[in-house]
Amino acid sequence: MHASGKKLNGSEIFFECLRRENVEYIFGYPGGALLKVYETLYDVKDIRHILVRHEQGATHMAEGYARATGKPGVVLVTSGPGATNTVTGITNAYMDSSPLVVFTGQVPSSLIGNDAFQEADIVGITRPITKHNFLVKDVKDLASTIRKAFFIATNGRPGPVLVDMPKDILNAECAFEWPESVDIRGFKPTVKCHQNQVEKAAHKIAKAKKPLLYIGGGVISANASEELRQLAIEQNIPVTMTLQGLGAFPGDHPLSMGMLGMHGTYWANQAVNNCDLLIAIGARFDDRVTGKTDTFATQAYIIHNDIDPTNVDKNIKVDLPVVGDSRDFLASLLKAMPKHTENRSEWLEQIRVWHENCPLTYTLENDSLKTEYVIDEVSRQTGGSAVVTTDVGQHQMWTTQYYRFLKSRSIITSGGLGTMGYGLPAAIGAAFGVTDRPVVLFCGDGGFMMNIQELVTAVYYKIPIKIFLINNSFLGMVRQWQELFHKEKYSFTDLDASNPDFVKVAEAFGCRAMHADNPEEAKNAITEALAYNDGPVLVDFRVIKKDMVFPMVPAGASVSDMLLKRLNPKTMV
Repeated sequence: MHASGKKLNGSEIFFECLRRENVEYIFGYPGGALLKVYETLYDVKDIRHILVRHEQGATHMAEGYARATGKPGVVLVTSGPGATNTVTGITNAYMDSSPLVVFTGQVPSSLIGNDAFQEADIVGITRPITKHNFLVKDVKDLASTIRKAFFIATNGRPGPVLVDMPKDILNAECAFEWPESVDIRGFKPTVKCHQNQVEKAAHKIAKAKKPLLYIGGGVISANASEELRQLAIEQNIPVTMTLQGLGAFPGDHPLSMGMLGMHGTYWANQAVNNCDLLIAIGARFDDRVTGKTDTFATQAYIIHNDIDPTNVDKNIKVDLPVVGDSRDFLASLLKAMPKHTENRSEWLEQIRVWHENCPLTYTLENDSLKTEYVIDEVSRQTGGSAVVTTDVGQHQMWTTQYYRFLKSRSIITSGGLGTMGYGLPAAIGAAFGVTDRPVVLFCGDGGFMMNIQELVTAVYYKIPIKIFLINNSFLGMVRQWQELFHKEKYSFTDLDASNPDFVKVAEAFGCRAMHADNPEEAKNAITEALAYNDGPVLVDFRVIKKDMVFPMVPAGASVSDMLLKRLNPKTMV
């Protein structure tokens, strides 16, 4: 490290700041506005640069790394198209509250606003999709700006921050000064929960006969899984989780109800409709969870804990808001809970009946291969211990239903934005961050094609991800909606005639690959893939074409209006 006060150019200051922030990896792609940075990078040995094949891939890799580790992901791209290629990834991180710091090169300060070659107003473009962004106008401000960027990205509700660095700033010199502390006017996240609100919550929980814990990704971001587990078990409260909250509570525990919402479990949604107390922690009442808002949890007194006060009362009016860090809230609740609470045996028995009436099931017919079987078998063979990334679509929802997540930071998926093409680069990023657990990707054939170029990255760096390609030769989720709600007019969703042979494509990239067409082949292929760790491996599972994900709540409907499979309507109570 360079001592404060030493004269450095902007590029040297950039790397010195990353060292101070303990950055391990940069996911980037060089370009003209960053030539000085990459010149300096040539001699940097303590920070590893990962060369991606598209800037969107860089943002998804950085997010995969961030979600798997809890550390901020770092992206480095050039100006103009390099910067604009990051927009989808930044938006994804913003909607799913993932800490990213995105550094973009920019044309020289004197040319900004002149429509210079490879100029784009990336600060203006990304203002609605970042927590904050900066245009550095003086090399003397570069170190303090980078310090602020990391602070904002990782404090309060996590999210992406962008720093735009003009070419002349990176070449200019000044004495390096590292700010040891950060004080940003207007950015003072509330971490500690108000004790009076916590005590009110504890009193309500103790008196509730039918309480339900509704857990979102904020619990995972706050590293509060142990406190959640302790509260749920001590108070005998069932737990349902959002897509991003899966793994916050062990999926194999009797109190775990899996996911709620549009493709959640029947018994979780019934519990929401019938609970007398809903305790939402680190969740934002997304439309895919609530369905029709005026029918959501109408019998419940609602407690809502979130570190972001703008989430409170945004979608659902709550009775008791508790603003603050989820870990602080749960730890404070544990201390505040009275010794005697209501007996909840009748409530848990009712949930058991709902579960028994409508379990998650599938059948295999005529040696055909189903996605549900593939995911179920991967869950069994990994013991629920893998870091699972997904792309977007039917396979994503089946993953929530049939993979039993036992640990926090085990699912990495695009929730808010629903970004096809997210899965492959996110899996690569996760594998850089986590080396003691297998990293598994479930990906549809449609989404896989959207960032397939990053297979080169995985091969080059010998990343041992397991790519389980769910190949139904359809845009499956869109096809499901077309069948149910659009007169079975499969307009431009059938990919059978245009899909390549994915095994041959993967092999052309230098990736080990194999086919599986039936359950026995699938089981053996999964075993083989999980045992292979010399680089990426792809298994092309040729599943049936017209399977559908159930249960399902139609868009805009109440969660009580679930479409169910293999359930006698008389049992829908």
